[in-house]
Amino acid sequence: QVQFVESGGGLVQPGGSLTLSCAASGFTFSRFVMRWYRQAPGKERELVAKINSAGGIADYADSVKGRFVISRNTLRSTVYLQMSSLKPEDTAVYYCNANRDYYSDVGLQDWGQGTQVTVSS
Repeated sequence: QVQFVESGGGLVQPGGSLTLSCAASGFTFSRFVMRWYRQAPGKERELVAKINSAGGIADYADSVKGRFVISRNTLRSTVYLQMSSLKPEDTAVYYCNANRDYYSDVGLQDWGQGTQVTVSS
């Protein structure tokens, strides 16, 4: 059974930093693209960052480019999202997910519980 356990969220002041972790299980981690999404209140879930199966290629939403870094640890089946220079508009529940296709969302798994990130003074 595929499972994602996100952690590392919390309350942070504008300009601060957080690192999110997502422990994945139930599939061959090394063969899957890993993705971070977020969903703010009243908004649709959006893709924040993705990283290919080998970990050598990553892409980011324009809104986080230059501030967020996605990485993965195959031995730990874990994907990370380092977030810096956080803004109030980064406030959302953050989720990870996985699929085989780097260029589309086809084949995403069931969602985990996510981790809440709140950026506020």
